Amino acid sequence: MQASPSGTRTVPKRERWKLWAIILVCAAPAIASYLSYYVIKPQGRNNYGDLLDPRRYPIPDLAATTLDGKPASLKDYRGKWILLDVGSGDCDAACQKRLYYTRQLRLAQGKEMDRIERVWLITDDKPVDTMLIREYDGMRMLRVDAAKVQSWLPAQTGAMPAEHMYIIDPLGNLMMRFPRDADPNKVKKDIAKLLRASSIG
Repeated sequence: MQASPSGTRTVPKRERWKLWAIILVCAAPAIASYLSYYVIKPQGRNNYGDLLDPRRYPIPDLAATTLDGKPASLKDYRGKWILLDVGSGDCDAACQKRLYYTRQLRLAQGKEMDRIERVWLITDDKPVDTMLIREYDGMRMLRVDAAKVQSWLPAQTGAMPAEHMYIIDPLGNLMMRFPRDADPNKVKKDIAKLLRASSIG
């Protein structure tokens, strides 16, 4: 370093370039990760399910009751991840397939499965088959106002909420929708990623 006429030291240009080169090398990983996440957006970052903005879909009062007529609410399950199904009480083949997938998706999470609740919103007064209730023991079955569910849950164009599976996070936010005829293996990976990334629920 050289002393200036005033007595302070000045940094030669070559030294300044070295300093900037060191700063750039140190900052390169952060810059690269920023570019890859926000600009390049690699495929590996994509979810199979559609992420939903919870501000657009706050959970309404669904006037829910249990099968035996007691008042109930989705808020009763706050603190858990909720796998949500919707359908008629007579539950056709497509409905039964979704209920089966929901049960298996929870079991597939192994030691993490206790963080998950399964909820089936039944949108009419049709009786639920006793064998179905036994087969899906542990699933929360709630009768709800069909119009409120229809206006709350977003569906793909040309689809109905009953054709999708949804996820509600432990804070009570509707946050993901899976496509019609969803691939259960891809759904399982999304759920596993959510559970790994979250310290709640």
